[in-house]
Amino acid sequence: MRAPNPVGLAAGFDKRCVYLDTLPDLGFGYLVAGTITREPRPGNPRPRLARRPAEESLVNAMGFPSDGVETCAKRLERCERRVPIVASVAALGDEDTLFCVRRLDAHVDGFELNVSSPNTAGVWEYQDAEALRRLLTLLQSRTKPLFVKIPPYQDEAGREKAHALLGACLEAGAQGVTVANALPVLEPRVTTGTGGLSGRALLESTLVMTADARREVGGDLAVNACGGIATPADARRAIDAGADSVQLYTALVYRGPGVVNQIVAGLARSHRA
Repeated sequence: MRAPNPVGLAAGFDKRCVYLDTLPDLGFGYLVAGTITREPRPGNPRPRLARRPAEESLVNAMGFPSDGVETCAKRLERCERRVPIVASVAALGDEDTLFCVRRLDAHVDGFELNVSSPNTAGVWEYQDAEALRRLLTLLQSRTKPLFVKIPPYQDEAGREKAHALLGACLEAGAQGVTVANALPVLEPRVTTGTGGLSGRALLESTLVMTADARREVGGDLAVNACGGIATPADARRAIDAGADSVQLYTALVYRGPGVVNQIVAGLARSHRA
C-alpha cells in the first residue's frame, strides 16, 4: 500500500465504518476500520471504558461491538477512499474470518487480522502459531495485503510466543504485523473487571516490541507500531526502532484531533534534518 504519510488511525475508533470519508481531514495517511465481525454484535455490557488521565491512558472492555460485515461492506463500498483503508477483521473462527475477508476484499486496500483483542476470548485460539498459520493459509485467496495484530508481552515467555506468531506470518504469506494490541489489565470500573490498556503507559514497551519484531522479520514484513504514540518524538523513536508506520487512537482523546497533523509535520521536519 502507498500512503501519503506513515501515521495511521488504529482499529477501534471507527468500529462501524461510518466516519471514513471525513477522518482523512485530520491528517491520517491511512485508516484502520473496525474491528469487523461476520454478524452484528452488541459488545460487552456498559460501562466498558475507563480513563486513566494521569498516564494519558484508557482501559477498554468493548468486546467487538459491530454492525456486522454486510452493513460495513455496504458502507465501505460507498466510501471515497481518499487514503488507504484497512479493514480490521476479527479472527473468530476460520469460516467467519474467511467470509469477512472475501466479502470486504473489493472494498478495502488491506486487512489487519485481529488475533489479540484482550476482551474477546474467541480470537485467542489464533495466538497459537499453528492455528494462525492455518488461518493465514486459508486467507491466501485475498487480493489485498494482510497485517496481523499481535498481542503485547512483558516477559520472555510472551516474547517467545509472539515471535512464534511472527514466524507463522512469514511462512504463511502475511505482508506485515502491527505491534501490538492493548495490554490486559485489571479494571474494576468496567463490568468485566478486566480490559485492554492503551495510551502513553504503553510507549516504552511498544518501542521494545517494535525493535524485537524488526529483528525477527528483517526486511520481509512491514511493521506498524501501535501503542502510546502521541508526539512527533514518539513516532520518530518508533520508526528508528524499525517501524514502517505508526498507529494512534488514545492520543486523540487526550491531545485532540490536531495531534495527527502535529506528528505528520514533526516527522517531515526530522526527515529533512
